[in-house]
Amino acid sequence: MSATRRFSERKVQFLNRWHAARAGRMRARPVGFVSSPEPRTIGSFARGRQLLAGNFLFAGHLLEHADTDIWDLPAPTEAYAREMQGFAWLDDLAAVGDGPARATAQRWLWSWIDRYGRGRGPGWTPDLTGRRLIRWINHALFLLRGHDAPDSDLFYGSLHRQTHFLARRWHGAASGLPRFEALTGLIHASLSLEGMEAMADPAVRALAQECQSQIDAQGGLPTRNPEELLDVFILLTWAAAALSDAGRSTPPAHLQAIARIAPTLRSLRHADGGLARFHGGGRGRDGWLDQALAQARIRPRASEGLSMGFARLSAGRTSVIVDASPPPQGAASHNAHASTLALELTSGRRPVLVNCGSGRAFGPEWRRAGRATPSHSTLSLQGYSSARLGDADPATGTERLIEGPAKVPLEIGHVSDGLRFQGGHDGFAATHGLTHARTLEMTFDGRAIAGEDMLLALSEREQNRFDLALDAAKLQGLAFDVRFHLHPEVDATLDLGGAAVSLALKSGEVWVFRHDGAQTLSLQASVYLETGRLKPRATNQIVLSGKAMSYATRVRWSLSKAQETASGLRDLGPGASEPIDEP
Repeated sequence: MSATRRFSERKVQFLNRWHAARAGRMRARPVGFVSSPEPRTIGSFARGRQLLAGNFLFAGHLLEHADTDIWDLPAPTEAYAREMQGFAWLDDLAAVGDGPARATAQRWLWSWIDRYGRGRGPGWTPDLTGRRLIRWINHALFLLRGHDAPDSDLFYGSLHRQTHFLARRWHGAASGLPRFEALTGLIHASLSLEGMEAMADPAVRALAQECQSQIDAQGGLPTRNPEELLDVFILLTWAAAALSDAGRSTPPAHLQAIARIAPTLRSLRHADGGLARFHGGGRGRDGWLDQALAQARIRPRASEGLSMGFARLSAGRTSVIVDASPPPQGAASHNAHASTLALELTSGRRPVLVNCGSGRAFGPEWRRAGRATPSHSTLSLQGYSSARLGDADPATGTERLIEGPAKVPLEIGHVSDGLRFQGGHDGFAATHGLTHARTLEMTFDGRAIAGEDMLLALSEREQNRFDLALDAAKLQGLAFDVRFHLHPEVDATLDLGGAAVSLALKSGEVWVFRHDGAQTLSLQASVYLETGRLKPRATNQIVLSGKAMSYATRVRWSLSKAQETASGLRDLGPGASEPIDEP
């Protein structure tokens, strides 16, 4: 990291501390709400019960301390401390909503005011302050019930101090999701609290500018992280609702960003309601995506072409989402994955083919492993990823992606009986002289997918490079693997003497994976990296292994429903209490 960048980061940290201390010394003016705030967030009843039981799971670490103040916990990592300081866990306690949950939330909140409310502690950053203000205001009625004037004065006084801090420091938040959080928190607080409306005007203008600079024509972010896009979308809908409730108009750039993002999120939404898991993102918190799309009131429309660089094939009960663009670059690539041409497939409410996911919650080794091409449902060559990790940033410990694909041509269209995706990338051209091309064809009823992966040396220069790589391998061929990672709830069995794999879903569906016999088929161990769990979940992967011996190597495979599998199933979806009929 350059000296200039280190100086800039130290300056931001110093200014955050200085303005936090300044806000802490302010004579807090107890204020009230302009109107009764309405909760906009969705919590998890199960996580709320775990918190009440003394099980504190944040950022992949579990601390078990019954009857303990949350602020007495020795945070094992910075990420753990940030999750606590952001107060998103208030959503979960509010989801429980009974007397003990309210008493616990009240105790932890006033304990925070006592310990950190004067501008101390790690929570005084623009993004965390914005996140915290949104939760405090959302759940104000839940928190203030049963408390008299002295306590409510402390609550309002802290809101006053934090809002003033945010008004001075929102521009210190990094561009992207952190700044969206800071600005939305400032808008929400300044329009909700009496006498602070004037603070909203600069934030409203800045949020509109952020929409113009960060949300592209496809309705995507530079990070290409679907879950992060959902978070930004939710913040924008909250800010627009706050402006509407205050009788103010929302800037056109703000509304246009919402209109661009909504169809993109719909394209990135699998048939089971979860988001495609790419570039550091998970499937999203339960219910948030559907709620945000409903509140945005954007009429559904088909997204033409790519959505934030992803292609979608959807028919019947089946959805396939493919990473069909170069990976993020520069600062936007700190959480990006080498996943070009990787796919995920979901049937009804059941994920079938997945990517391993982000390993950030499980430590740096898992984080790096999750970003590599072999952790995705695509082709890897001689252990190489289609993009490489650069040197770690000394300040954050994260690496940017480098040397990734520059050319990713694609074509999406129709064939006589279905849909077709054709794409390629040159991520292996510089090292091996080979281009990876992938073709997917899905039938109109969604019951069958035919796939073809090819390794091609296209130009004379690339053929020469391939020859050199082949010589280095002593003419034994360049080993490759085409991987198909399975969701942990898929029961996989090798069939037909190892020529096929049967995939049984909990819905009762059975899918069969076959190939043309030119490669070696195996069923190997894999992992499913899921935020909110203590450790990776064990699962399996289908692997087609072979060697590239010439300028063109072809791998043909198919995935289709077994003939006895019905077109309509009465599936009890994950978390559902009643069976749901699906077409």
